[in-house]
Amino acid sequence: MGWLDSLRGSIVAVDSAPFIYLIEEHPSFLPIVEQFFAAVESGSIHYVTSSITITEVLVHPYRQNRHDLVARYRSILSTSSDVAVYPVVSDIADSAARLRAAHNLRTPDAIQLATALMAKATAFLTNDYRLSKLPEINVVTMADAAAP
Repeated sequence: MGWLDSLRGSIVAVDSAPFIYLIEEHPSFLPIVEQFFAAVESGSIHYVTSSITITEVLVHPYRQNRHDLVARYRSILSTSSDVAVYPVVSDIADSAARLRAAHNLRTPDAIQLATALMAKATAFLTNDYRLSKLPEINVVTMADAAAP
């Protein structure tokens, strides 16, 4: 749990994948995200995400007509007092464009990272290993967290 201890007392930006792993109970990553969200509930970690997360996590439930999953995602992302969901405002869009230009990122990734920087997050929790080399923020991948 060293990875989690390093995040205590900080703001962590959360990518879409950890929410998917939690809500859809991913067999490999569920224990890790449960630990993370337990730390959030205890108040030792604060977290933020971008409103683009809502778009990303709802696509498959809508395609599968899984309104139960849509409701669970909305519950954690729209009604939970634990998370701050940042809208994509012009400053975030501009920062995302700069990140895309500098690192050849996909737009959703750039928006997520720009949101993290705007929120003054010290870490970004994702499972996208391609983002792990960015110098702007400490990127923590779920795969790294799962490693012994």
